[in-house]
Amino acid sequence: MVKERARILVVGGGYVGMYTALRLQRRLKPELGRGEAEITVVTPDPYMTYQPFLPEAAAGSISPRHVVVPLRRVLPECRIIIGEATAIDHAKRTATLTTLATEEEGTGTEQLSYDELVLAPGSVSRTLPIPGLADHAIGFKTVEEAIGLRNHVIEQMDIASSTRDPEIRDAALTFVFVGGGYAGVEALGELEDMARYAARYYHNVRPEDMKWILVEASDRILPEVGEDMGRYTVTELRRRNIDVRLHTRLESCADRVAVLSDGARFPTRTVVWTAGVKPHPILAASDLPLNARGRLKCTPELTVDGTTHAWAAGDAAAVPDVTAAEPGTDCAPNAQHAVRQAKVLGDNIVHTLRGEPLETYAHKYAGSVASLGFHKGVAQVYGRKLKGYPAWFMHRVYHLSRVPTFNRKARVLAEWTLSGLFKREIVSLGSLEHPRAEFELAAGGKHPHNPGDDTKGSS
Repeated sequence: MVKERARILVVGGGYVGMYTALRLQRRLKPELGRGEAEITVVTPDPYMTYQPFLPEAAAGSISPRHVVVPLRRVLPECRIIIGEATAIDHAKRTATLTTLATEEEGTGTEQLSYDELVLAPGSVSRTLPIPGLADHAIGFKTVEEAIGLRNHVIEQMDIASSTRDPEIRDAALTFVFVGGGYAGVEALGELEDMARYAARYYHNVRPEDMKWILVEASDRILPEVGEDMGRYTVTELRRRNIDVRLHTRLESCADRVAVLSDGARFPTRTVVWTAGVKPHPILAASDLPLNARGRLKCTPELTVDGTTHAWAAGDAAAVPDVTAAEPGTDCAPNAQHAVRQAKVLGDNIVHTLRGEPLETYAHKYAGSVASLGFHKGVAQVYGRKLKGYPAWFMHRVYHLSRVPTFNRKARVLAEWTLSGLFKREIVSLGSLEHPRAEFELAAGGKHPHNPGDDTKGSS
């Protein structure tokens, strides 16, 4: 039994936010029933996105709705607020929120008081002041971006198939991906695989007509799977005629021309930016201690260092890795740690409320798996290296075991089974981005979408 009524505020509905709230909901079920505890989750989206499945959603192997987990369904005992925390005053135990209602009402922000704070806002794309980047590039962190990119790639193939202008055709069939981490390599591998398959249905577009370019500033890609597997991945991608450029940076993409630091210039209508992430801005808008990289300083018990009643994990937190050989090493900000940290974090909040000793988070990094397209992958798990079909199969098995809820597991498995029996879908639903366009035009209004203004080149 808790000592007094506890108001727990969870900021963020991603891995850490959802799993922490789920753990608290289970561990505090009697207290929630008696009104002795209250859990509030503030999140900009009413769902949690399982990001490792975004590349497969973009390639059409998984339906977009099966990549996300509805928070209201899995957290029925929690209060879900769709909005964003814009500031945290932990000294006063208050959070400043903007919600859909405050925007409609025009009343500004609202204040929410709490007793225990869990900061799990995740991260945002780390961008650079590159000319044209904000106007022409697209990220790959959300399900909307993944599906938008899939539609866009197929539309570019449609443009190339129907145009008589060789310059437009060349730009439409050139795809530039910036960033050689998981997101960039997996997105490129899956989309290239999809486009190669789709080309068989175009009478005048062949796979060799397309240019796929991966730009990476460092000397290797996929550092998480080890140096040997990183080199194998470069070799495998180049074998598929993918232009991998290491020690190279994107200097400009203005006027739909990608200019690289090695002097190369590529007219292109597609620039995908996956070059890293940075801490969420809410961290800087709080009175909690941050490290040099802008992440929250945390203890091995997942409390924010030097404070009480404040907790953090995942991308937002610099959690000491107690299993590392070198002291001072932090846990990597990835899903493998985030899910496990959420479990310990939830348990430690319950321990605090009940006056019990806290647990220490300790997990030795198991390794990584990455997909490079259908039946292709790389993996390094517990020191063992795998490539090709075994690595791809391990990638699917691992993430199927990790995707939340049995409902999602069954649906994803069913889709994978059906995709092995039937042909891929190669349909672009471009109207998803502008659902009212045709009606407004039919109603006598001006077409709200000018193809010439489209940042991604979609028509």
